[in-house]
Amino acid sequence: MPSVDEHVLPATGRRPWRSYGLFLLLVAPNLILLAVFTYRPLVENVRMSFYDWNIAQSGATFIGLDNYIEWFTRADTRVIVSNTVIFTVAAVAGSMIAGLGLALLLDRKLRGRNLVRSTAFAPFVLSGAAVGIAFQFVFDPSFGLINDVMGRLGLGTAPDFYQQPHWALFMITVTYIWKNLGYTFVIYLAALQGKRSDLDEAAAIDGAGWWTYFRKVLLPQLRPTTFFLSITVLLNSLQVFDIINVMTRGGPLGNGTTTMVYQVYEESFVNFRAGYGATVATVMFVVLLVITVVQVRMMDRGAR
Repeated sequence: MPSVDEHVLPATGRRPWRSYGLFLLLVAPNLILLAVFTYRPLVENVRMSFYDWNIAQSGATFIGLDNYIEWFTRADTRVIVSNTVIFTVAAVAGSMIAGLGLALLLDRKLRGRNLVRSTAFAPFVLSGAAVGIAFQFVFDPSFGLINDVMGRLGLGTAPDFYQQPHWALFMITVTYIWKNLGYTFVIYLAALQGKRSDLDEAAAIDGAGWWTYFRKVLLPQLRPTTFFLSITVLLNSLQVFDIINVMTRGGPLGNGTTTMVYQVYEESFVNFRAGYGATVATVMFVVLLVITVVQVRMMDRGAR
């Protein structure tokens, strides 16, 4: 009877290189596309940030760090950064809390639950511009839905969402949360359907109340999902442009709802200061990179 060693193929020095070459051949198209459409624009954006470049005129002048100094010293920078932080924190928290609440509500046997789930996810696939236009009819101070409901209930008139900066930012945040609800809802629902049933049974045997079960049993199981959503929703909310552009165009009162990503557009394509717009985009990239690295490390630490 032949031994096991007789069936082992002789090792050759060429096979690893063939495998490596095949690997490069398969990966090369993706790497080329990534370099052309991601890394090259990123490097070009950083390079542009060191120039005074007006896209309405020809030529660009190298000015070093002047754009960065201007951004850090401009009077409106504090307002714009504050708007960005407030909107992002409220949008992330609101989207995740609303998504988890809806997932808990629909993670049970209900009549027509599949229809409700599909309806809840539908807003996520709509464009931000379409959602913004629709919500203009909700928040309009004259004939909007909110004003009409408050009038019928005898609660007076709704605040003018388009003239007061804090209400305008609230309006933008609510609109974004509604649009993004379907995404967080679906992810949390999938996590709930994969939770451990033995822990649920143990909690029921111990007589744990709903709040105790939620804090001690359910939330720890949802921690990886929560970390994942916190990263993706944060990155997405920091890039919201279409809703702001449709509903407020960065106003009222100049910069009432202007965020950093909207400032990139405004400086580059309204004021034609492409170099300064690239500076704001570079600052945003650094902030996003730092936040992502911190969150990923926290996720790894939590997994251990």
